[in-house]
Amino acid sequence: MSNNSAIKGGEFVIRETSYQDVFIPEEFDEEAKMIRQTCTDFINSEVMTNLDRIDKQEDGLMQQLLNNAGELGMLGVSIPEQYGGFGKNFNTSMLVADAVGGGHSFAVAISAHTGIGTLPILYYGNQAQKDKYIPKLTTGEWKASYCLTEPNSGSDANSGRTSAKLNAEGTHYIINGQKMWITNGGFADIFIVFAKIDDDKNLTAFIVEREFGGITMNPEEHKLGIKGSSTRQVFFNDCAVPVENMLSERENGFKIAVNILNIGRIKLGASAIGASRSVIHASVRYANERVQFNLPISKFGAIRYKLAEMATRLYANESAAYRAGQNIDDAYDALIAEGMDEAKAKLKSVEQFAIECAIIKVWCSEMLDYVVDEGVQIYGGMGYSADAPMERAYRDARINRIFEGTNEVNRLLVVDMLLKRAMKGELDLMGPATSVANELMAIPDFGADDDTPFAAEKKIIANLKKTGLLVAGAAVQKLMMSLSKEQEILMNIADIIGYVYVAESVLLRVEKIYHTKGEEAAQLPTDMARVYLHSIVDKVQIAGKEALNSFAEGDELRMMLVGLKRFTKVEPFNIKEARQRIARKLIDDNKYPF
Repeated sequence: MSNNSAIKGGEFVIRETSYQDVFIPEEFDEEAKMIRQTCTDFINSEVMTNLDRIDKQEDGLMQQLLNNAGELGMLGVSIPEQYGGFGKNFNTSMLVADAVGGGHSFAVAISAHTGIGTLPILYYGNQAQKDKYIPKLTTGEWKASYCLTEPNSGSDANSGRTSAKLNAEGTHYIINGQKMWITNGGFADIFIVFAKIDDDKNLTAFIVEREFGGITMNPEEHKLGIKGSSTRQVFFNDCAVPVENMLSERENGFKIAVNILNIGRIKLGASAIGASRSVIHASVRYANERVQFNLPISKFGAIRYKLAEMATRLYANESAAYRAGQNIDDAYDALIAEGMDEAKAKLKSVEQFAIECAIIKVWCSEMLDYVVDEGVQIYGGMGYSADAPMERAYRDARINRIFEGTNEVNRLLVVDMLLKRAMKGELDLMGPATSVANELMAIPDFGADDDTPFAAEKKIIANLKKTGLLVAGAAVQKLMMSLSKEQEILMNIADIIGYVYVAESVLLRVEKIYHTKGEEAAQLPTDMARVYLHSIVDKVQIAGKEALNSFAEGDELRMMLVGLKRFTKVEPFNIKEARQRIARKLIDDNKYPF
């Protein structure tokens, strides 16, 4: 970081970021690109050629694919070298999630194994546990799963009823309970199980081996999508777990679950980026091949709109994901320099950017839903056929808005975490919010025109941040403690914050390209940044208006609506022509080329 004081999680709302302080995907080094290529080649050669067999859950096939991935090192990219991994940084592991993201059910299986299945042991396990389990999980000799959800505890994870009781000899915890929606459940050797000991308020985590016995399962679930991923209900019937297999401390399970899910969220965003890219590739190729009225349908404006919009949303969200990934790496490096233990530093750095992780999970999963929906539309009737690729892509995408905490829960978390950090004094939100409120009373400052590159776009971003501060500040002041119950208002605020983060991220990426590679290299990226920015201004205004109308009234409301209009005012921009330029590049290259 070139900044003396590195940006904190959530601080983007009140602080301008310099393009020099962000990482962009164009900056990945050769080694990272080689790792990505290995993953991409594996998906193309071993996964995409076997999709029907995978979806039929052919006996042993998914395990074999995970074994093959393990041999290539794909399961251990971010695992320290002492356990057989590559020891790469967080952003490189994001790149792997991106590269395998187009792999349908396999992407789910590998993500569950390397993420929520392995990381709890790596980050929370003692030395003996790490030595015993991590090397075998890194090679794929043992497969992992994560048992948190229960029939009556989904989003409210800490309400789980699975119980653990110490036996009379004090040697084993006896676990009883039921877990559901367990990815990799049908073949996992290791289960990370969350249970409550006696009358504890909070969960405790355990490492449970299938070989311990007392584990039974329902048949595989029949699902809308990701049909090839093993999803089982798992029952623990007097399952005896050695006391040394408690993970971390008693009642620390809920914290483990929350922190591991933070990692899962941003990785899921990266995976959705990879899935979107493969759908856009296929959509462009089909649009160039499909002829109607004696022309390829890629010649028609309505199709070009779709292709450009798909590419723009992908480019913007990709910018945000790798920006946050690097923030996590930078925070980790700073904590290590302060002398913190590696595992603790990894957790703390992700926890610091939990707000960004939640935003990326929501925005990327919704971007993927948009992309697959338009992919089906571009394919027309063939999009609905199981013989063409869009049908599977459409069904497999839908789970991502539910996985790793529903998008509704994640939106609420974004605002909740921001306000809690403000109350703890970690972020000064009220100072800037008060300044914005005072600005409403003042005469607008039209200022001199700034003709430096991207000055107009930066002003739009700054004003959209003011919109968020205006709405959030007024909501906190008016509703006080009852704000936490006003979910619709909180979701409006989360939408403003999320759109601002993604729009700022893509603008910073473009600015960096402009300053490092030149104006010509930045032309189409600039089009995408402007299309994204101008298309979200109206969305921010609607979210702001809905929120303000929900709790303000009279002169106060009128004044804030005038402020909202001022902060969301933009100069006219020919968005159609910019989309046309973006679409032409996709069509000429016959793929997503950015």
